[in-house]
Amino acid sequence: MSKRYFLGLDVGSSSVKASLVDTESGKCAATTFYPETEAPIIAIKSGWAEQNPEMWWTNCKLCINKVKEMANAKAEDIAAIGISYQMHGLVCVNKNLEVLRPAIIWCDSRAVPYGEKAFRGIGADKCLGHLLNSPGNFTAAKLAWVKDNEPDIYNKVYKFMLPGDYIAMKLSGIVNTTASGLSEGILWDFKEKKTADFLLDFYGIDKSLVPDVVPTFSIQSTVSAQSAAETGLKEGTPISYRAGDQPNNALSLNVFNPGEIASTAGTSGVVYGVLGNVGYDKKSRVNTFAHVNYTEEQDRLGVLLCINGTGILNAWIRRNIAPEGISYSEMNELTANIPIGSEGLSVIPFGNGAERVLENKETGCSIHGINFNKHNKGHIIRAAQEGIVFSFCYGMEIMGKMGMDIRKIHAGKANMFLSPLFRDTLAGVSGATIELYETDGSVGAAKGAGMGCGFYKDNNEAFASLEKLAVIEPDETHRQEYLSAYAQWKENLNKIIK
Repeated sequence: MSKRYFLGLDVGSSSVKASLVDTESGKCAATTFYPETEAPIIAIKSGWAEQNPEMWWTNCKLCINKVKEMANAKAEDIAAIGISYQMHGLVCVNKNLEVLRPAIIWCDSRAVPYGEKAFRGIGADKCLGHLLNSPGNFTAAKLAWVKDNEPDIYNKVYKFMLPGDYIAMKLSGIVNTTASGLSEGILWDFKEKKTADFLLDFYGIDKSLVPDVVPTFSIQSTVSAQSAAETGLKEGTPISYRAGDQPNNALSLNVFNPGEIASTAGTSGVVYGVLGNVGYDKKSRVNTFAHVNYTEEQDRLGVLLCINGTGILNAWIRRNIAPEGISYSEMNELTANIPIGSEGLSVIPFGNGAERVLENKETGCSIHGINFNKHNKGHIIRAAQEGIVFSFCYGMEIMGKMGMDIRKIHAGKANMFLSPLFRDTLAGVSGATIELYETDGSVGAAKGAGMGCGFYKDNNEAFASLEKLAVIEPDETHRQEYLSAYAQWKENLNKIIK
């Protein structure tokens, strides 16, 4: 008897990743990603960031075929499909379900004025009381930008979607979304438990453009005959889970309940905690969304701190400052003799668009305190990673004021969490214990598919096989050095933003 698998697709801005998870053991049987080099981001103007959704679909098909080959799996061996995706993007299609323009992705900052205008026009109390956020630079504001600046395109729009909705549409031929998805676009009314019609009315956006809403865990659609022919999947295979990458990352770490915290540090960096009651930051520096297990009967909210300039800063340092051809682990070796605080050198890492934690200011990345007689490449490398950690802690202070007690951070052993320097600094400054697990977004999406199709009775059964790899405790002996370096970093930041 052949094995059965759940297929998880994780559609990021750098690549698409796919994993097959064995339904019985819960273990990952095969995983792959495309492209092998980082996918391009189109930036026609400063602050813009776009990608071609067809590129995501092409990479999904490549991943599906490769991962099936790796596991020697047939089309009928795949029991269900789950999708994780880069959050806050905008995809517009016409009545033929054809893409009308490149997707405006998460780190694009052109719509900031549209969010600010809605926040003022509708009123802070109503926005925060119903949306739990300012409309900010999210999907609704991006669509408003298209409406005003590209009316010929807007007039052809049949439906707008998030990136994961688009991939589900390509698999099934059906357009739908979730409450969690609408909430990340700032289009969900948490008081009325429905689409935020008042925001659509403010922007003059036709309500018919909003996709139908389906539960996060459910048979949302099935693979169409056309998609089966393109992908090698079986027609009728259920698509039974979909979530933005950060709620999905929390799911992949079995973070479902109030007080539990998950973190990632890829191109952007995130700390994501679950609240059991409705709460928000009055300045929308951190954002509150519907978590994967949010329902109309049960409030489960994800508080999201996002730092755009995370792994992208480390990659920039590697390309432009570190010795040519050096690996990330070799970069860390250059910091071996550099003390905590990088001898007074600070890096402000906000060089990847407007930062929500800075109230949507776009400050750019900056380096402070360089001494030509003392500092070298190792200092810059260490200061960059410290700056990323300090930006996390800056946002975590805001989360603390919302009632989140961050004592333990769950993370996958990937991206920046592969760096001992990054991990030790985060534990040292925050005072939180870090637990590292063997998982990633595509594996989480596969487990979510198993929950959505009813194979697993609950999240604890789905993640019974989750493997803890390491525990990093805060280094109390150097606590004051970490805090002093953080205080110096904050002083430099405050000079910029005030």
